[in-house]
Amino acid sequence: MYDVLLAIGLDDEQRAITQAEAVIDLPGAPDEVTAHLCHVFQDNPEGASVHQLGTVRRAREALEDAGVDCVHHEASGDPGDELIAAADDVDADVICVSGRKRSPAGKAVFGSTTQELVLNADRPVLAVPGPDGV
Repeated sequence: MYDVLLAIGLDDEQRAITQAEAVIDLPGAPDEVTAHLCHVFQDNPEGASVHQLGTVRRAREALEDAGVDCVHHEASGDPGDELIAAADDVDADVICVSGRKRSPAGKAVFGSTTQELVLNADRPVLAVPGPDGV
Protein backbone atom coordinates (compact mmCIF):
# COMPACT_ATOMS: atom_id res chain seq x y z
CA MET A 1 0.00 0.00 0.00
CA TYR A 2 1.19 3.48 -0.88
CA ASP A 3 -0.07 6.57 0.99
CA VAL A 4 0.00 9.99 -0.66
CA LEU A 5 -0.97 13.21 1.13
CA LEU A 6 -2.39 15.72 -1.35
CA ALA A 7 -2.23 19.32 -0.17
CA ILE A 8 -5.38 20.72 -1.76
CA GLY A 9 -5.84 24.48 -2.04
CA LEU A 10 -9.09 26.39 -1.88
CA ASP A 11 -9.58 28.17 -5.18
CA ASP A 12 -8.23 26.25 -8.15
CA GLU A 13 -10.18 23.12 -9.10
CA GLN A 14 -8.08 22.45 -12.21
CA ARG A 15 -4.90 22.54 -10.09
CA ALA A 16 -6.44 19.92 -7.74
CA ILE A 17 -7.39 17.74 -10.71
CA THR A 18 -3.82 18.03 -12.05
CA GLN A 19 -2.53 16.81 -8.67
CA ALA A 20 -4.98 13.91 -8.74
CA GLU A 21 -3.81 12.96 -12.23
CA ALA A 22 -0.19 12.96 -11.05
CA VAL A 23 -1.12 10.53 -8.26
CA ILE A 24 -3.05 8.34 -10.69
CA ASP A 25 0.07 8.23 -12.90
CA LEU A 26 2.34 7.02 -10.09
CA PRO A 27 3.87 3.57 -10.69
CA GLY A 28 1.77 0.65 -9.54
CA ALA A 29 -1.92 -0.11 -9.60
CA PRO A 30 -4.34 2.63 -8.49
CA ASP A 31 -5.94 0.23 -6.00
CA GLU A 32 -2.59 0.07 -4.18
CA VAL A 33 -2.74 3.82 -3.43
CA THR A 34 -4.61 5.68 -0.71
CA ALA A 35 -4.92 9.41 -1.35
CA HIS A 36 -5.23 11.53 1.78
CA LEU A 37 -6.90 14.75 0.61
CA CYS A 38 -5.92 17.51 3.01
CA HIS A 39 -6.88 21.17 3.21
CA VAL A 40 -5.56 23.52 5.85
CA PHE A 41 -8.01 26.26 6.77
CA GLN A 42 -6.48 29.59 7.69
CA ASP A 43 -9.70 31.54 8.00
CA ASN A 44 -12.91 29.56 8.42
CA PRO A 45 -15.52 31.66 10.22
CA GLU A 46 -18.40 29.69 8.70
CA GLY A 47 -17.03 26.34 9.89
CA ALA A 48 -16.70 24.77 6.45
CA SER A 49 -15.58 21.17 6.19
CA VAL A 50 -13.02 19.71 3.82
CA HIS A 51 -15.88 17.66 2.31
CA GLN A 52 -17.58 20.87 1.15
CA LEU A 53 -14.68 22.25 -0.88
CA GLY A 54 -15.06 22.07 -4.65
CA THR A 55 -11.34 21.52 -5.11
CA VAL A 56 -11.39 18.49 -2.84
CA ARG A 57 -14.51 17.09 -4.51
CA ARG A 58 -12.99 17.41 -8.00
CA ALA A 59 -9.74 15.72 -6.93
CA ARG A 60 -11.67 12.95 -5.17
CA GLU A 61 -13.86 12.35 -8.25
CA ALA A 62 -10.82 11.97 -10.52
CA LEU A 63 -9.04 9.69 -8.06
CA GLU A 64 -12.05 7.47 -7.34
CA ASP A 65 -12.86 7.18 -11.06
CA ALA A 66 -9.34 5.73 -11.47
CA GLY A 67 -9.79 3.30 -8.55
CA VAL A 68 -7.80 5.19 -5.92
CA ASP A 69 -9.13 5.08 -2.34
CA CYS A 70 -9.57 8.51 -0.76
CA VAL A 71 -9.56 9.73 2.82
CA HIS A 72 -10.25 13.32 3.93
CA HIS A 73 -8.18 15.37 6.36
CA GLU A 74 -8.51 18.94 7.50
CA ALA A 75 -6.59 21.18 9.82
CA SER A 76 -6.37 24.81 10.85
CA GLY A 77 -3.25 26.90 11.17
CA ASP A 78 -0.01 27.34 9.28
CA PRO A 79 -0.29 25.28 6.06
CA GLY A 80 3.33 24.10 6.03
CA ASP A 81 3.34 22.98 9.65
CA GLU A 82 -0.09 21.37 9.44
CA LEU A 83 0.67 19.50 6.22
CA ILE A 84 3.87 18.10 7.70
CA ALA A 85 1.92 17.03 10.79
CA ALA A 86 -0.79 15.42 8.63
CA ALA A 87 1.86 13.55 6.62
CA ASP A 88 3.30 12.28 9.91
CA ASP A 89 -0.16 11.27 11.18
CA VAL A 90 -0.95 9.17 8.12
CA ASP A 91 2.67 8.04 7.63
CA ALA A 92 2.52 9.31 4.04
CA ASP A 93 5.09 7.99 1.61
CA VAL A 94 5.00 11.28 -0.31
CA ILE A 95 3.39 14.71 -0.10
CA CYS A 96 1.86 15.98 -3.37
CA VAL A 97 1.64 19.75 -3.86
CA SER A 98 1.08 22.10 -6.76
CA GLY A 99 2.74 25.44 -6.31
CA ARG A 100 1.96 28.76 -7.87
CA LYS A 101 4.46 30.82 -9.79
CA ARG A 102 5.53 33.77 -7.64
CA SER A 103 8.33 36.24 -7.78
CA PRO A 104 10.95 36.16 -5.02
CA ALA A 105 9.28 39.24 -3.53
CA GLY A 106 5.89 37.51 -3.66
CA LYS A 107 7.32 34.50 -1.82
CA ALA A 108 8.79 36.79 0.82
CA VAL A 109 5.50 38.61 1.33
CA PHE A 110 3.01 35.77 0.93
CA GLY A 111 5.19 32.76 1.70
CA SER A 112 5.39 29.54 -0.23
CA THR A 113 3.89 26.39 1.22
CA THR A 114 5.54 24.30 -1.50
CA GLN A 115 8.95 25.75 -0.69
CA GLU A 116 8.40 25.20 3.04
CA LEU A 117 7.47 21.56 2.47
CA VAL A 118 10.40 20.89 0.13
CA LEU A 119 12.81 22.35 2.68
CA ASN A 120 11.30 20.96 5.89
CA ALA A 121 9.46 17.71 5.21
CA ASP A 122 11.17 14.49 6.23
CA ARG A 123 9.71 12.62 3.26
CA PRO A 124 9.62 13.15 -0.52
CA VAL A 125 7.57 16.02 -1.90
CA LEU A 126 6.07 15.68 -5.37
CA ALA A 127 5.74 19.20 -6.78
CA VAL A 128 3.25 19.00 -9.65
CA PRO A 129 3.17 21.81 -12.22
CA GLY A 130 -0.15 23.60 -12.32
CA PRO A 131 -2.54 23.17 -15.24
CA ASP A 132 -0.89 26.12 -16.98
CA GLY A 133 2.56 24.54 -16.60
CA VAL A 134 3.72 26.71 -13.67
